[in-house]
This record gives sequence, C-alpha cells and structure tokens, in this order.
Amino acid sequence: MLFGSISYLNLLPFQVFMKKHITHNATKMALGYRRDVPSAINKALKRKAINAGFISSVESRKCRCTNLGIIAHKKVYSVLLLKGESQTDPASATSNQLAKVLNLHGKVLIGDAALQHYLSGATSTDLAQAWYDKTGLPFVFARLCYNKHRKAINNLANNFAKSKVKIPQYILKREAKKRDITPKQLTWYLEHIHYEMDWKAKKSLKLFLDLSGKLNEYSN
Repeated sequence: MLFGSISYLNLLPFQVFMKKHITHNATKMALGYRRDVPSAINKALKRKAINAGFISSVESRKCRCTNLGIIAHKKVYSVLLLKGESQTDPASATSNQLAKVLNLHGKVLIGDAALQHYLSGATSTDLAQAWYDKTGLPFVFARLCYNKHRKAINNLANNFAKSKVKIPQYILKREAKKRDITPKQLTWYLEHIHYEMDWKAKKSLKLFLDLSGKLNEYSN
C-alpha cells in the first residue's frame, strides 16, 4: 500500500498514530509513504501513484473517502489571506477555492508558513473563520480518500477516530524546532485541528462543494 501524507503539522497526530500502531514487520514492509503538499497528493491519488491519502476536499467529490478529514471549527491559523494583490498558493487547492467562494481577495498562504506568519503577529484573514462567519459551520480542508485497500483504510480511519493520540515530547521538540516555533505553540495549534467528520462537517463540505460547482459554472 502506498500512502500519501500532507507534509504539514496538521497531520502530525495521524503520523504518530500510524507509526505507533503499525508495528508488525510485514505491515511496515508493505506500507510505503510519500509526503508532499496537498496539490501534489491530489494528483498522485488521481493517477494511482498512491493508494490513499489526505487530499484537498475540493477534489474529493468523486473519490472514495473515509470518515476522516482535516477540519477547523472557526479559526485554523494555518490557512490565511494576506493583504495585497490576489495570488493563489501553488501548494493548495481547497484554500484557493475557498477564497474565491468567499469572494475575498489577497494572497493565499497555507501550511506551516501560514502558521509562522500568524505567530509573528502580522495581520491576515483566517479563511476558516471567514467561512464560519458566513455559514456558522466548520470547514473541511481535506479528506482521507483511497482508490484501493478499502477495508484496510477504513479500519485505519475508524481506529484513529477512536484513539487519543499523545505526541511524545521528543517529537514535539523536533517538529517545533524544524519550524522555528515552540513545542507549546505546536500543541496549541493542534488543539484547533479536528479529524472526525460529524454531521456539521458533512453539511459544510456539501455546501462548499455546491458553491464551488456553481462558481465554476459561472466562470465558464
């Protein structure tokens, strides 16, 4: 099984879970990883270069997906819109589309760079908060989808949803140091990321995909 993983902090709990729970040697040998930005993971799943991965929610409509996502209730702190000329983030798909759906203009910035921007105290608009202000709903940035190994991927998703992942201190320190933030800031950030698709998340995703579809029809 080839698994695609977004190379941002928001998936650190899932990565720790995978490392801890996949301990059998045969399973380890059968599981390959590819870490990349969301837009690259989207393309890899589509051309079957990977079998499963967290892909941008805007690309998930026609995919087979689990009940896991990357979800923010109000602020997410790592998907921002900066003042200035409109500019998309090449690493993103959903966030770029979200700015269009909200009719907001500026530079889209996502991931660890966006988190660092927020922590620096610089001004920005949090796109998850902007979505909540408009709809009263959380926002789904990505979903765990697959093109093979349906049973194994769904079992994995269900087990993760039931677990309470505790990230070891050495991993917190290592990952924080990579991004020039503190372990306390990293832990605080992860408190704002949710993974299980409840009814509000599903309602929000449907609304976002419907609005995106209408926007694309209008632009064409």
